[in-house]
Amino acid sequence: MERGRAAHRLRVVLGHLDHPDIIGHPTISPATFHPKQFQYTRDNNVLSLEQRKFYEENGFLIIKNLVSDADIARFRNEFERICRNEVKPTGLRIMRDVTIAKSEYTLNEKVVTKIQDFQEDEELFRYCTLPEILKYVECFTGPNIMAMHTMLINKPPDTGEKTSRHPLHQDLHYFPFRPSNDIVCAWTAMEHVDRNNGCLVVLPGTHKGTLKLHDYPQWEKGVNILYHGIQDYDKNSERIHLVMEKGDTVFFHPLLIHGSGRNQTQGFRKAISCHFADANCHYIDVKGTSQEKVEKEVITMMKFQETKGLTMKDVWRIRARLVKGEQINL
Repeated sequence: MERGRAAHRLRVVLGHLDHPDIIGHPTISPATFHPKQFQYTRDNNVLSLEQRKFYEENGFLIIKNLVSDADIARFRNEFERICRNEVKPTGLRIMRDVTIAKSEYTLNEKVVTKIQDFQEDEELFRYCTLPEILKYVECFTGPNIMAMHTMLINKPPDTGEKTSRHPLHQDLHYFPFRPSNDIVCAWTAMEHVDRNNGCLVVLPGTHKGTLKLHDYPQWEKGVNILYHGIQDYDKNSERIHLVMEKGDTVFFHPLLIHGSGRNQTQGFRKAISCHFADANCHYIDVKGTSQEKVEKEVITMMKFQETKGLTMKDVWRIRARLVKGEQINL
C-alpha cells in the first residue's frame, strides 16, 4: 500500500511534466519587546505570551520533554531495522559521512549518518503526526499542516577529519515553497545533546534577515553532500548552543542561521526532525535564483528513471504529505 501511494504521487508529478501549464537566553528583555504585530506566530492558546515574544525575537523555541521515551524508543528501533535492511521504505535516502562512504563497510547503524525522506515509513512518520508535536506546529503554520521534509540524524563520532560538522546554513535554501514565515522545523533530541556530541548552534534573531548565498565550505578534509553553508555572515554574531535532553524539541524558523559542531564522543548523536508548512504555501520556480544550484544537485540525487524536466518543485510534491486539515496548494 505504501509503494502504491508513492507510485501514485510520482505518476501525478510526471503527468504534470507532460502537461506544462531553552531554552536559550533572549537577546532582549521582554520589557523592551514592543512588536507592532506578531509576524512569526499565530494567535491561539498554546504558546504563552513570553514564548511568543521569545520566538518572535530569536527565531527558535525549545519545549522541554515533549516527546515520550516510549516514542523515541520506537523511532530508534525502526532506524535500526532500516540499517539492518529489514525494511526498505519507498523513497528513503540513506546517507553516510564522506569519510565513511569511502570505506567498504556493509550497511549498519555505525555507517549510516542520516536517513532522509521517511514519509513512506509509517513508523517513523508517526513523529510527524504526534498530537504533541502538531499542537505546537499549528502555532506557526495554522491548522492546515503539510509535512515537507523528514530526517533522522545519526551524527557519528568524528574520525578526526571534522567532517561530522554541519556548516552554518538556512534551511530555506533547500525549499522551493514560500512564504518562509509559514514554515517551521520541529527537531527532537533522541538523547542528551551538548557541545561534546555536536548539538545545534543557532544565531538568534537571524530569521529576520533574508536568504543568503550558500555553497560548500572550503574544508580541507571534505564536506558531506548537500552540506551547504552560508558564505557571508557576521562571525561576531551571538551564538547559542542548544543543550537538550531526550524528548526536548526545538521549533525554529527556516531563515534562522544554524548548524552543528563535530561529535567528539564515541557515541552516535541521534535526533529526528520534520519541516512543516502551511498547506496554503505556494511553490516557486528557483531558476535564476541563488537556489538554482541546489536544485540541480537535488535532482541529480533522485533515483527516478525519468528526471528530464523534473524540477525541485516536483521533488517536493512527491515528498509532501498532509498531516492535519486540508491539502490546499502544496
